[in-house]
Amino acid sequence: MGRKRKGRTHRRRQRSQCRETRVAAGAGVNISHESVYVQLRKWLKKKGFTDFHLIPASFPDTGRGLMTTKTLQPGELVIALPESCLLTTRTVLGSYLGEYIERWTPHLSPLQSLCTFLIAERHFGSRSPWKPYIDVLPKSYTCSVYLAEELIRLLPSPSIEKFQEQKYVVEELYRTSKCFFNSLQPLFSESVENIFTYDALCWAWCSINTRMVYMEHKRSELFSGEPNVYALAPYLDLLNHTPAAQISAAFNQQSKCYEIRTLTKCRRHEQVFICYGPHDNERLLLEYGFLASGNPHNVVYVDKDILCHHLFPKDKLLNGKLLFLQDKGLLENLTFGHDGPSWKLLTALKVFCLRAEEYSLRKNISLGLYVSDENERSSLQFAERLCLHLMNENQKAMQQFSKLTDDRAEILEQLQLVAALRREELRILQVSMEVLQDMRATTPR
Repeated sequence: MGRKRKGRTHRRRQRSQCRETRVAAGAGVNISHESVYVQLRKWLKKKGFTDFHLIPASFPDTGRGLMTTKTLQPGELVIALPESCLLTTRTVLGSYLGEYIERWTPHLSPLQSLCTFLIAERHFGSRSPWKPYIDVLPKSYTCSVYLAEELIRLLPSPSIEKFQEQKYVVEELYRTSKCFFNSLQPLFSESVENIFTYDALCWAWCSINTRMVYMEHKRSELFSGEPNVYALAPYLDLLNHTPAAQISAAFNQQSKCYEIRTLTKCRRHEQVFICYGPHDNERLLLEYGFLASGNPHNVVYVDKDILCHHLFPKDKLLNGKLLFLQDKGLLENLTFGHDGPSWKLLTALKVFCLRAEEYSLRKNISLGLYVSDENERSSLQFAERLCLHLMNENQKAMQQFSKLTDDRAEILEQLQLVAALRREELRILQVSMEVLQDMRATTPR
């Protein structure tokens, strides 16, 4: 007799066990059957995109992403999205907004026009031809514009100004767009003040800033002189970032598609990644609202204020040293990294530690040349003081997180991101302290 055939219940159980095994191993769970992705794929197919070997999947470490259903070889095309699927300023000018943009002065920026279009299309709901795409966009974000003020204050000191500056940019964009928004009233039965709110602009701006692909467009006299390099790429923008991804990406003028090719092999059922650039986690949180695990580009910045706080106020040569370093560009991007203090940081500290009789040798230091054992020891001790100061500041911030967890449950996701950024900073500083102590131990006394 043949082997007894297993029943439907057994097959379901096996599929469930396989799914659990994949999740435990970091693999993705196919979510392409979910309604929003079914509708998105149908919509893209009508627009000419038919190659769906990448499927939406949920991954335990990154959340939603795209998984390949076939092995991809180096140089192979990952995705080719036709121009007809892209949302650009050309799309906006060809829409109901075109005539309003044409007659508006001063001219809108390309970014303003795209933000306006996204807000309007979201408002139109089921009447919008872009509904399948709007439906897969996040409802809110965790990048700088959405970050709560009390969390911004707990960021590393050099980051605070950057995050506040980006918030100000969006606030100004809203302020300068309000008159144009009011001019659109004939298009809507509801008051435009209820549609084009500041929150709506934040959502649209973040949708573009976090998901756009770079694509140069011909300059149009209908827009201001700001660069017109934006394109939203439905489905393609489900690809997640990792620093290790090696890809090429550009709009192909021959095929009229935005194409991404992998430079490395990607196995079947693996998540396919792209790389936004060599960004540290501070930049990723600022611009995109997430952190990359094991990011080799992570550093801890030492800003000028912290540096000046630890300088020697009685040093009569201090102003001259500051001017010299400023002239040489050695007061910007001073960092501690996974391998200790950066060359620029140590070079700046060596200049600050120059004694009066060594001051004439400051150019030698900027060229990486040795001055004296005393200068080497003093600069390493200076670096240790800075490192210790930053570690103490970090621990103070971490103590505040536990209080906010109890008081502000609604910002928990944001809080977890900022806390993770701080933890990563502390790890880097601890490693840097060990490196500095080893360097000092090998410096002649």
